[in-house]
Amino acid sequence: MSDDALEIRGGASPAEVAAVIAAVATLRAQLDGPKPKPRSLWARPSRQSRPPLAPGPGAWRASSLPR
Repeated sequence: MSDDALEIRGGASPAEVAAVIAAVATLRAQLDGPKPKPRSLWARPSRQSRPPLAPGPGAWRASSLPR
């Protein structure tokens, strides 16, 4: 039997089946935990570092231009 399958034996009423399904769904949601929020592109650590400055002709102009 797989992890996603649930077998109920006996003469269970629809209310009992619904209660078992609700309990299993609640336990599964607690095990999965909350989903982490996606990180904003503005908060990425790679934005805090910049490429090294290279001296040479036109370096002053390239230091302020977007890449």
